[in-house]
Amino acid sequence: MEHRGVAAAALICILGFFEASKLRTVEGNGAPRAQLSSILDVNGDWHVHAGDNGGFIEMEIIGELEKVDVKIWPMPVEVVLGEKPLYLDGHTFKFEVANLPSVPDTLAKAFVRYHAIIFSLHAQHSGSSSPALTKLIVTLGSQNEELQYGVDESYMLDVRDSSDSNVAYLEALTVYGALRGLETFSQLTSYNFTSKSVQIRRTPCFIKDFPRFPYRGLLIDTSRHYQPVTSIKRVLDSMAYSKLNVLHWHIVDEQSFPIEIPSYPLLWNGAYSYAERYTMDDAREIVEYARLRGINVMPELDVPGHAASWGVGYPELWPTSKCIEPLDVSSNFTFDVINGIIEDFRTVFPFKFAHLGGDEVDTGCWERTSHIQNWLNVRNITAKDAYADFVVRAQDIAIKHGYVPVNWEETFHTFSSRLKKETVVHNWFQSGTCAQAVKKGFSCILSDQSSWYLDHLDATWDKFYETEPFSNIENKDEQDLMLGGEVCMWGETADESNILQTIWPRAAAAAERLWSTLEYTKVGHTQAVSRFQHFRCLLNRREIPAAPIFYGSRFAYGRSSPYGPGSCFKQ
Repeated sequence: MEHRGVAAAALICILGFFEASKLRTVEGNGAPRAQLSSILDVNGDWHVHAGDNGGFIEMEIIGELEKVDVKIWPMPVEVVLGEKPLYLDGHTFKFEVANLPSVPDTLAKAFVRYHAIIFSLHAQHSGSSSPALTKLIVTLGSQNEELQYGVDESYMLDVRDSSDSNVAYLEALTVYGALRGLETFSQLTSYNFTSKSVQIRRTPCFIKDFPRFPYRGLLIDTSRHYQPVTSIKRVLDSMAYSKLNVLHWHIVDEQSFPIEIPSYPLLWNGAYSYAERYTMDDAREIVEYARLRGINVMPELDVPGHAASWGVGYPELWPTSKCIEPLDVSSNFTFDVINGIIEDFRTVFPFKFAHLGGDEVDTGCWERTSHIQNWLNVRNITAKDAYADFVVRAQDIAIKHGYVPVNWEETFHTFSSRLKKETVVHNWFQSGTCAQAVKKGFSCILSDQSSWYLDHLDATWDKFYETEPFSNIENKDEQDLMLGGEVCMWGETADESNILQTIWPRAAAAAERLWSTLEYTKVGHTQAVSRFQHFRCLLNRREIPAAPIFYGSRFAYGRSSPYGPGSCFKQ
């Protein structure tokens, strides 16, 4: 992934940054001594070369990042740190946009959020003779606020020490790259209880960053347990802190159908109760709340299985009253309803992808239902053929409405030759499915249930960290078909009371694997332990009840309670 434009745009301010830097070299991992002035190479990478006088400037190029005080999660692509603290004054500090006539609404709202995060405690100027940092100036390549798959999320952050400037700089091609930079900037800050001030502990600081994968997701399941809109918003807040960018909303399943569908208003009769429902306006509110945090929302309509709740409002969707799923494949009404749902979804969910499920389909119900068996016989097809026909017909409907279909891996393993060529295969069950799918030319999303299912409480965070999307995929063209990955918070045992401590902090381990470079993450989870512990505490300070990562001397299971008295940082 190349990001030449944003890097080139930052050269002027970066040159001044390097010239003002007086930093030391870390002699770890063979990190080289660096020289003066930042120059882009043909691949869009920045390096430090000799200046006109051939002199050297010693600087900390982060090699073994855990040996230095880098407390950013996920780890950025490149980091340079100095040793001087820099203070921020909550009364005078502000965010500005430099090159646009007005501040895009997405960014204006982010400025308010991050000012509140950074200055959440009562801060005052330290009294130091050095001036405080007064502003972060943001430069954007575009003020377009449309959020879609593959939007550029790169940024460069330049925080100079107080002897050089009292202004910091953030450059990004898009508002969503700026959001990622604001999150990193906020993680650089900490509260000094001695001086009662907010500080950045080590300046000058320069960070270059962009994600490894464009799809970095989290699934929530509101069928097994209803999640109030406020709960979903807290999930979205927490996702933004670790730079996850897709909420996969598994809205309905066999247990309940909680969302309003104007085209077929009786469908939400399948909700658990009249109060456990989402209106279309609720869904729009969630989508907009997510967009403001750089997060797309992908709705899932799992068909033909996992759909028993549909028949509460429309019993004719059931094969019989005693055999209530899969949906009746022989009825055109079934597909009229699917079309109506997807058409209504299109007015609310603008994301490129729609998930159509397709997993765990037991076709025995069709074979035991006389009118469906007659329908199969007339067409001289098997129930397995009908399963393929159903999935492909649903895909055609989604494509007609402008969606790219995503399907669980069973569809690929059962009838890959029938799937639409644009199908995204979602690997959840069999390890290695993505390697098989990309070899056949399909895009793939990884959610290996052995290591990326959050409801598997025995999956400790190190398993999440060590899971590699490129496993057994070495061909570059095939790697390009890996969109990324997603951790899954299935809802059988999670409701509003415990969803956040079940998701966090383990989801953050996968978030770093999906954001940070392979060169860094392949070293393994051991280099990340102290940062991970720090990030868990950061989530707690931001009112996200992330569970402990240790239980005594071992890594904690998901949703664990503390082992005993102790510091958040030293459990």
